Amino acid sequence: MRDMNFGKAEVSRHRSAVSMKGEPVRRIRSFLRNNRGFIAFLLVFGLARTAVADYNVIPSGSMHPNILEGDVVLVNRLAYDLKLPLSDIVLARLGDPRRGDIVTFSSPKDGVRLIKRVVGLPGDIVTMKNKQLLINGHPVGYVPIDVATEDVGDGNGLRLLRVREELGDHPYPIQWLSGTANAPTFGPIVIPADRYLMLGDNRDNSIDSRFIGLVPRELLIGRASRVLVSAAITKNWMPRMDRFGKSLYE
Repeated sequence: MRDMNFGKAEVSRHRSAVSMKGEPVRRIRSFLRNNRGFIAFLLVFGLARTAVADYNVIPSGSMHPNILEGDVVLVNRLAYDLKLPLSDIVLARLGDPRRGDIVTFSSPKDGVRLIKRVVGLPGDIVTMKNKQLLINGHPVGYVPIDVATEDVGDGNGLRLLRVREELGDHPYPIQWLSGTANAPTFGPIVIPADRYLMLGDNRDNSIDSRFIGLVPRELLIGRASRVLVSAAITKNWMPRMDRFGKSLYE
């Protein structure tokens, strides 16, 4: 009789152990069943971010004076290509980058996401001589804006010259730092098919095509259009309300 009771106890313990092992699985199934709508939203949002629209947080000053550290910019991923979500595989071409576009892309050097301005298009011959751009042998026009001082965070300031670069459909301001020359001369470079030459607007403080090379089309992520929100992350982290919704092409 004792042997039969012992056997029943063993069976009971075995069933209890099996039940305990199955408990996490039941909890997961219950969570998935009770949160189907939220999970579906996260999946759709994630896929949309990789294929339709995205945002980009700006960590550096390479696009001064147009984009500042702490800006969060809206990126249209369908501006140029329709890609397979979570990949660089192009399913269809929807448009071509234009001179003056601000684009996000993966660096061909190390894969880091960058944001720069399109300066050279396929077929162009691009040269820079002492900071002066020439496209297909024609000097790009520059209109002086002002001379200013930029805070570099150590109690000192850098003197800079701001000019309007007359390139593309929407001329835009760029800046040069006084007493600094960051690769002021290069080329001529003949840009092959499906490659683009990118430069930062802060010409003497930008890691761009002068250092990472031309950018293949498949590494383009999208066209930046406007600032969504902004905060002064290099100072007091206060929101910069005047930049909320600001267009990048004025």
